[in-house]
Amino acid sequence: MKTHIYIVRHGQTEWNVMHRMQGHRDSPLTELGVQQAKWLGEALQNEPIDVIYASSSPRALRTAELIRADRKIDIFETDEFKEINLGAWEGMTQEEIEVVYPDQMEYFWKDPGKFGVVGSETYQEVFNRAHKKLTEIVHEHEGKSILIATHTVVVKLLMAYFEERQLQNLWDLPYIHPACLCKVSFEGNAWEILLHGDISHYK
Repeated sequence: MKTHIYIVRHGQTEWNVMHRMQGHRDSPLTELGVQQAKWLGEALQNEPIDVIYASSSPRALRTAELIRADRKIDIFETDEFKEINLGAWEGMTQEEIEVVYPDQMEYFWKDPGKFGVVGSETYQEVFNRAHKKLTEIVHEHEGKSILIATHTVVVKLLMAYFEERQLQNLWDLPYIHPACLCKVSFEGNAWEILLHGDISHYK
């Protein structure tokens, strides 16, 4: 009995366009971000999705609602799928961070295991909470199709786990575009990656 998990990044936001770090803070989806989520919803229209879990951040919840459209599917919001808490970085642009925190910026992208700024989470802490919740969901909805609307770091960490990818290689391709789709099927203790960072629904 196979369980299917669709893991989705939220659509483009205003802060994405500005290269401003969001983390646990939020900004609205852009017009394009809304369209990206709708495109994905159209592509999944005939997929039998039984339940949706979304990060409690408004940008992810909104993405989940747009994907669901008028289908009768429950959406459960959960803090465990929120983006990495970036502490002191939240609201800063990447350019500002490169000036003030050059070493940590290098760690964030090139050596994630060493990343940590005032008030932030570590990558390991994000993985622990997201993976624990994913495991619970797969167990609770065995044999079902589940969609998860979340964020880049969470997508990267979960897919790295399935790929058995080392943390230092976390940011290697594929790129996690806004509203891109990953799909993983589970059967017992085995899993198979069916899609990874797919944007074939873009128009």
